[in-house]
Amino acid sequence: MKIRILGAGPCGLGAAYQLYRSGHGDWRVFERENYVGGLSASFIDESGFTWDVGGHVLFSHYDYFERAVAEALGGAYYKHQRESWVRLLGTWVPYPFQNNIRHLPAAALAECLDGLRNLSGNPGNAAHFREWMHAVFGSGIVKYFMEPYNQKVWGVPLHSMGKEWLGERVSIVDLARVERNIANKIDDVSWGPNSTFRFPMRGGTGAIFSGIASRFPGRITFDHELTGVNLASRELLFANGRREQFDFLVTTMPLDLFIDICSGVPDQVRQAAASLVHNSGLIVGIGVAAARRDSKCWMYFPEDNCPFYRVTNFHNYSPWNVPDGDTSRFFSHMCETTYSPHKPVNREEIVEATIQGLVNAGMLSNDERKRIVSRYLIDIPYSYPVPNIDRDAPLALINSYLQSLGIFSRGRFGAWKYEVGNMDHSFMQGVEVIDRILAGKAEQTVNGNV
Repeated sequence: MKIRILGAGPCGLGAAYQLYRSGHGDWRVFERENYVGGLSASFIDESGFTWDVGGHVLFSHYDYFERAVAEALGGAYYKHQRESWVRLLGTWVPYPFQNNIRHLPAAALAECLDGLRNLSGNPGNAAHFREWMHAVFGSGIVKYFMEPYNQKVWGVPLHSMGKEWLGERVSIVDLARVERNIANKIDDVSWGPNSTFRFPMRGGTGAIFSGIASRFPGRITFDHELTGVNLASRELLFANGRREQFDFLVTTMPLDLFIDICSGVPDQVRQAAASLVHNSGLIVGIGVAAARRDSKCWMYFPEDNCPFYRVTNFHNYSPWNVPDGDTSRFFSHMCETTYSPHKPVNREEIVEATIQGLVNAGMLSNDERKRIVSRYLIDIPYSYPVPNIDRDAPLALINSYLQSLGIFSRGRFGAWKYEVGNMDHSFMQGVEVIDRILAGKAEQTVNGNV
């Protein structure tokens, strides 16, 4: 039984890891790039700064993934307590924003409380994400944080997004708790699955997946870009002329791109794939030759005085993310900006716009601006799969068709489900689909049973 895997990101490596552990003989991973990790890869720039492809932290819902990471890293990681903040109205509000509105200026605080005290509508009956936000958070929190921030993150009209994906992604508001926090001046910051996290000492997030891949180096074939799939003959066609047969295929390519290069796909399946929505991202790394004494991990920016929606103090994750591991001489900001047809961004100007945004937001002084020694840009054509209202029916149609042919589309953009698109989710989608192929076991993660 020939099992072939497309992509050596977290999902593809999860599938490979499970095949390696199972002892199955005939399997191989094909990767377009010359490195593993996909959207969880890391890079070292010419100045010696390490950059991830966006903000990643290591926390997990799965013991299996934890064991795989432990094998990959040994003890070579740091443990952190999350310290994340929202920059708004000239002040810092601890995350989750809705639990810590006591830090807002008086007028904004009053608006947020008034909205919470006068909620209307049933969140369960909300027609879309924007309506759900108003039903859960009220007009004040939506006005100041939820709406402007989510518009920056998603880059699509919020009324076009569903609400079913939310789950543990958003902290629901307890009015009594918020009022208690205000009265007692309490910072309420413990919510969420990532309140504590780990990070590799060296090599960025990519070190996790390089370590996992090191178990089976001869099984990954790099620099192979897929250009076609002959469904009738079950054959993969690569840009270099190679042809590869398969009995079962696990693809982690963006689902719309995969369908586009398959031959003989029914029109309704092509139309379903064309209806899927995603956004894109620009990651700007700014390395500065100066010391920074700031314990913040990452920060959210809903206002329009900067292009980015999130900034990570990457020097705080590991000192080895800066040259020579010397945080007494260097610090680094990793900044994320979304672009899409609804939210165009000038790629040629984004680095300087990011630097100006850091100054505007109080993240970078004019003196520090003069001491920038690294400007690094990563363009991510596929950043987030958008959970639009009409997503699930097209996905069901596409997956039913592909799985009838022994093809399983999994991973962040293979499954096209943001709610199960974290690193651990994606890795376990790969593990579980192999268990399905080899042993007929039911998949849990891709079906939302986390």
